[in-house]
Amino acid sequence: MKKTLLSWSTGKDSAWALHVLRQDPQIQVLGLFTVVDETRGRVPMHATRSEVLHRQADAVGLPLQIINLPDPCTTEQSDSIMQQFVQTAACQGIECMAFGDLFLEDIRAYREKQLAGTGIQPIFPLWGISTRALAEQMLSARLEAYVSSVDLKVLPARFVGKKWSTDMLTQLPEGCDPCGENGEIHTVVVDGPMFHDSIPVKIGGVVERNGFAYADIVLEN
Repeated sequence: MKKTLLSWSTGKDSAWALHVLRQDPQIQVLGLFTVVDETRGRVPMHATRSEVLHRQADAVGLPLQIINLPDPCTTEQSDSIMQQFVQTAACQGIECMAFGDLFLEDIRAYREKQLAGTGIQPIFPLWGISTRALAEQMLSARLEAYVSSVDLKVLPARFVGKKWSTDMLTQLPEGCDPCGENGEIHTVVVDGPMFHDSIPVKIGGVVERNGFAYADIVLEN
């Protein structure tokens, strides 16, 4: 079995990637890694609170490694910090890093470039699956997630904080990807077949910043 770390965004796609990987007899998922904005203490774009992130790791039963990035952070700084993380992982015997990307070629190429020559193989367990079919598969398996951010150029702020559901998908405008792979939405997952326990949350305030609306998803207890 290949020793694997999974890039954990806190959203539905990385959670489903874990579900798929756990069914692969050739893969052993040893842990998660997540980038966190050290200034705000949140996962970028998803705006996930650190305490929710840690509760997710507990719920899936895997150790979590946090990669802190400064804010602001240049591409060069980010790449250097990630290279150090990858080098450490390689020294610890990690053979693969998995990502929940669906179809964006430039993102995949960037990840492959980051891992080139490190001895760590990038794997993409959800790659190329129809996002409509994937959304239906996730929802049929009772994956539960909430929309934590929306791109206001694509969607109105009223979508943020909504439960990601069949009903919500019917409300999306034409051309909006149901899984939000183009950045239209980001989610925070709180339950599903990859979780031992569901995570009780409530929706706090909503803020708009830099063209996005963010919902504050807070633990209930």
